[in-house]
Amino acid sequence: MPIKIPGQLPAKEILERENIFVMDEARAQTQDIRPLKILILNLMPEKEKTEAQLLRFLGNSPIQVHISFLRLVSHEAKTTNKLHLDQFYEPFSEVQDKKFDGMIITGAPVEKLPYTDVDYWDELNDIMEWTKSHVTSTLHICWGAQAALYYHYGIEKYELQKKCFGVYPHKILKAHEKLVRGFDDIFLAPHSRYTDIDLEKMKKHPDLDILAQSDKAGVLLASSKDGKNIMVTGHLEYDAQTLADEYYRDLERGQNTQIPENYFPEDDPKRAPLHRWKSHCSLLFSNWLNYYVYQETPYEWD
Repeated sequence: MPIKIPGQLPAKEILERENIFVMDEARAQTQDIRPLKILILNLMPEKEKTEAQLLRFLGNSPIQVHISFLRLVSHEAKTTNKLHLDQFYEPFSEVQDKKFDGMIITGAPVEKLPYTDVDYWDELNDIMEWTKSHVTSTLHICWGAQAALYYHYGIEKYELQKKCFGVYPHKILKAHEKLVRGFDDIFLAPHSRYTDIDLEKMKKHPDLDILAQSDKAGVLLASSKDGKNIMVTGHLEYDAQTLADEYYRDLERGQNTQIPENYFPEDDPKRAPLHRWKSHCSLLFSNWLNYYVYQETPYEWD
């Protein structure tokens, strides 16, 4: 998918090196089509890395996509250059009167906090409420998925005895669902979180479908019945090296973090991990964009 992004965005150079079809503003204006408008609320601390990870998979379909980035005003990002945020990210006040075909809300390193203790929880509530009328379908990732399950469906999270950290096999529960078309019956996905959501409450909720889960890592994919909310509790968008970076970061901080399960070859951190979930992430994003965004969104919003 040719993705339309600001010409100076640092992720552009990374994606071009990987032969991802990136289109800047000038090139996009020569094409007489309506691009899909995708808004990304990037809550991850290393925002530039997350930008590249998400854009890599949004660029894998023949439809033109116009990317916008959203920032919070109730929270000050401490690990991203303010100039980067000012140049490429918009506050909610600048986009709240617009309509978007799709939106992505990422994870955030706040999962151990009660939702109401997160300093931007009220602003995030406003944004999630706004998506009901201004976004065709929203994809929520990791803590973003937990926050959506709580806000939209009243399903609380709980803290795990041990961090869910590694690459786990998952099985498809509803193979006929469009989101998992083309998936293998068993596929791998990374997780990195200290909390989980109540599986039984999800099963009983009349507006939710559980699409894929793991015996060890729990639910991975869930969807609202109308497809407006997609929840991904893991990190299929992660690079091969991301879990290793998190592991070494935690060790440097003096945290007693276990080696990510089923990740390093023979559990040896000196050996380079393999990227064994990339194709399923590509399928997830392309299925979401095609079936839940492109096929459902109006050509012109009222």
